[in-house]
Amino acid sequence: MKKILIAPSILSADFGRLNEEIASVEGEADLLHIDIMDGHFVPNLTFGPPIVKYIKSTVPLDCHLMVEQPENYLEELADCHVAQISVHWEACPNLHRVLMKIKELGMKAGVAINPATPVVDLTDILEMVDFVLIMSVNPGFGGQAFIEHAVEKIRELRKMDSNLVIEVDGGINKSTGLECIRAGANVLVAGSYIFEADNRIEAIKKLRQES
Repeated sequence: MKKILIAPSILSADFGRLNEEIASVEGEADLLHIDIMDGHFVPNLTFGPPIVKYIKSTVPLDCHLMVEQPENYLEELADCHVAQISVHWEACPNLHRVLMKIKELGMKAGVAINPATPVVDLTDILEMVDFVLIMSVNPGFGGQAFIEHAVEKIRELRKMDSNLVIEVDGGINKSTGLECIRAGANVLVAGSYIFEADNRIEAIKKLRQES
């Protein structure tokens, strides 16, 4: 079984002391999940590349673009040394072009899908993505309850591609995380479960089902 990777989501961190918050998970995190929201594709507004460039971390940055016209963000994020970017299937009429641009800029390219989007819609682009991000909540806000149907979507996607990296984001805790792992996910994004824990390192270990 492949190692389960954990990506703490800084959406649940204290933005006023962001680099301190990031330092508290660096020893165990595999990726650092960064949600960029524009207030249009989703109702919430977070931050953009000008903030990302000030993140100080040795952990690879996993940037999730919940925005309209994500192609407008790519070059700036590449300059911020982002390792990988996921863009939404629902936000990209020219998805193939956007994925190619991400790769041309030296980053891994992923596609994210909302809870209502079936995985079969990804059939024609699976061969060109490095990973797929399954949203297990409706995007836009942290702390939402896990949508159980996401487990079946993970299982279906795993049947479509046995080697695909499948990331899942939303309502992840030890219980829902285990459901996702058993269905075939290998990257878990967690915000509240990690950043609200008394011991954040132990919380990450528990998500991997190590203790």
